[in-house]
Formats: sequence, C-alpha cells, structure tokens
Amino acid sequence: MVAYVVTTHQISISRACRTVSLSKSMYYYNKVKDDTETISKLQELAEAYPTEGQDLYYGRIRQQGYKWNYKRVRRVYLLMGLNRRRKARKRLPERVKEPLVQPDRFKESWSVDFMSDVLVNGRKFRTLNVIDDYNREAIAIEVAHSMPAVQVTRLLDRIIKEKGKPKRIRVDNGPEFISKEFREWCLNKNILIQFIQPGRPMQNGYIERFNRSFRESILDAYLFEDIMQVQILAEEWVWDYNHKRPHEALGGKTPNQYREEGYINISSTLRVDKISMDK
Repeated sequence: MVAYVVTTHQISISRACRTVSLSKSMYYYNKVKDDTETISKLQELAEAYPTEGQDLYYGRIRQQGYKWNYKRVRRVYLLMGLNRRRKARKRLPERVKEPLVQPDRFKESWSVDFMSDVLVNGRKFRTLNVIDDYNREAIAIEVAHSMPAVQVTRLLDRIIKEKGKPKRIRVDNGPEFISKEFREWCLNKNILIQFIQPGRPMQNGYIERFNRSFRESILDAYLFEDIMQVQILAEEWVWDYNHKRPHEALGGKTPNQYREEGYINISSTLRVDKISMDK
C-alpha cells in the first residue's frame, strides 16, 4: 500500500506511512525464513526413502522431535521440487569381498565380462568373454550388436552344452548380471553367482587381463565392416590363445597344456589313493 501511494502521488515514504497509519519500521521490515535445516532434513529423507512422499516425510520429521508445522514442511517440499515424479535409484545389495584365488580344478569357476567396440560405420557391438579361472582358458567369445540378459543366458546354455557346466561364475554388477533372468537361470542351473564389489575390477582380475590381450590383439588391431568378421577373428585368436600362446602365470604353458597336465596329475593321485586303500 505504501509503495502504491508513493508511486501514485509522488510523495515521500514518511508521509505515505503517516497517511496509511503504518510505521516506517514495519515498511522496511523484511521477514527472513531460514529453511536450511528443513531443506537438509527433507533431502536426507528423500535420499533414504525415495518412494515415500510429503505426508510420510512429515510424520518422520515429527517422530524425530522437530516442531515444524505441516505448512512449513509442505512449502519447502514444493520449493525443492520433491512433488515431481522421480525415478528411484536401485541400490545394489552389499557385495562381500572375496580373494581372487586360482581354482585347483577345471570348471570350478568361470569369469564372464563384456567388452564394447564399433564397426567402421559407427555401429556399436559387444563381445561376451568367458574364461576358466583354473587355466585362463578362453571358453568362448560371442559377438553381437546387443546382448540383453535373455540372450546372455541363451549363449551360456550353448557354451555349457559344448564345454560343460561350472560350479560358479564371477561377474561384475552390470545390468545383465543383476537381472532377474540371469539370477533365475543360475539358480535353475545350480550355479553360484560371485559378484565383485562395485568399482573393484581387479577382483575380476583374470578376465580383465584376458580382455586387455583381446583388445590389443584384435579389437584395436583391425577395422571391422560387420560383426561376422569380428566373430571369425575372435575364434581364430581364441584357438591360438588356448593352444599356442604360453602364459607366465601358468609356468610358460598354454592353457590347453596346463589343463591336460592337471588331468594327468589328478589321475595319478587317484591311482595312488586307490592303491593305498587296497593295501
């Protein structure tokens, strides 16, 4: 009102205040609301309980002993935009750190991981890499433009039919591996899933080292026009990797040699044990 009188009649603020019977101190007073604590509390509740809304937040605030009234909480809630629909971020269950230990037998543990690259036309493709942790043998490299969880399980079914089934599979926390389809497939196959901790790729160190070799030898070394070229070169490289390429970690042996010697050692041990039992 004072501002209107000053602007319309071109008089001083003091005279305008006298005219409308308002003290000058009331005219210059600006009410400042400090909502810092309310904003902090609502932000905390929104992160902890993303699927709840204003009424539940208000109930929790009152239970925690804060005396803010409903209108204040609602005003800040709307100011923060918490009334707008938001997608709740899915949280991973806690992953237990497990040491990367080499199994003592073939098909005890497989490591599985994805890699990505592009064709010359810019179209992306992915590779699903599977190795045996016992002797670092490349079980398979499958190439496709996209690999949802359903396709991953189909590919693994085919690999298992050809190579046999592992007792457990070590994977990261990618969407294909944490999906319902993959978890149910492993449950039905009686295969244990061993998840690494998020942000700890070296807990899957065997296949990380394998991926590096594959990228340097194939993905970074060639230009591909289609995924069939990638698949053919990958299969040729896998055969050489398993049968011709010596590994320092295997004492200079190829994965195939290491596996065959392992079978011989196991057979010898079983024969010795049988003779001892017969005596």
